[in-house]
Amino acid sequence: MSSFLPVIFLVLVFVPSILSAPVTSLTKDYYQETCPDFSKIVRETVTTTQGPQGRTAAGILRLFFHDCFLEGCDASVLIAKNALNKSERDDELNHSLTEETFDIVTRIKAALEESCPGVVSCADILAQSTHDVVTMIGGPSYEVKLGRKDGFESKAHKVRENLPLPNHTVHDMMSLFQKKGFTLKEMVALSGAHTIGISHCKDFISRVIGPQPDPDIEARYAEVLKSLCKDYTVNETRGSFLDPVTPDKFDNMYYKNLEKGMGLLASDHILFKDNSTRPFVELYANDQTVFFEDFARAMEKLGMVGVKGDKDGEVRRRCDNLNKPNGSVAEPDKSFTGGNISFELNL
Repeated sequence: MSSFLPVIFLVLVFVPSILSAPVTSLTKDYYQETCPDFSKIVRETVTTTQGPQGRTAAGILRLFFHDCFLEGCDASVLIAKNALNKSERDDELNHSLTEETFDIVTRIKAALEESCPGVVSCADILAQSTHDVVTMIGGPSYEVKLGRKDGFESKAHKVRENLPLPNHTVHDMMSLFQKKGFTLKEMVALSGAHTIGISHCKDFISRVIGPQPDPDIEARYAEVLKSLCKDYTVNETRGSFLDPVTPDKFDNMYYKNLEKGMGLLASDHILFKDNSTRPFVELYANDQTVFFEDFARAMEKLGMVGVKGDKDGEVRRRCDNLNKPNGSVAEPDKSFTGGNISFELNL
């Protein structure tokens, strides 16, 4: 009989940890009664601020991913620093999140506060606006469930341990994605978000300049990257599109580029080079419909990561501040200078 005691003890210890996890029910029509114009206001605001070449879409999509992969989808990435705390926005990895993107969220929040004050969370604004910008530039539509609450915490020191880095291996990236409940295939599908957006030279320059340049990079592509980044040490805004062929369109060109040796980041290229992820790259390169279907499902899953409920969250009056005075200030913008290199490559 005593042999069963350890098992019983483990069960008693383990069960409370499960029960203590927040359980939040999200619904598609969460604001139907309390803020019926929610979707309309978000979409109209995003439409009027949509920038050229998919930059706005890429910025909001990146903002959403960086938010969900830290404390969950709770808009903690939007909180500005104050005298007592460095927020997620202060970490170097988040300096690529431009003030332009934060400003769009602020505009949406202001419009919603005018229409239905104190109702819509900043976390839901991020989720819905991400969906809208993706579809606006040709990406797939997917279901966005609503009812998230905004988190109470934003810590800069938590950023680096939770986000993929430009030089990560498949193993490195998968260790992060797996913690959030994603499969290897879902990780490759979400990586397809790199079909839009830019990356600064410091994140990839070692692949084309230095003692050990990457021999796998397509030769003409490498030369153009060298030219784009020739003065990156004095102009940190220098960079390149992640997809040099169709940078303003959400499609499967990212995967086709990987097959040609035109993945910008080492963490992009490794998806084709690694035997465990190459089949998924080839699948998505050959069939955009399958990519869109898998990306849509993965985005629905991403939107459910670490969701906060009424007991561990709030609806902020301002997205950059908790509902109490804390003297927050915003970070300066990090602009981008670069170009569409498809013309130079005659692609």
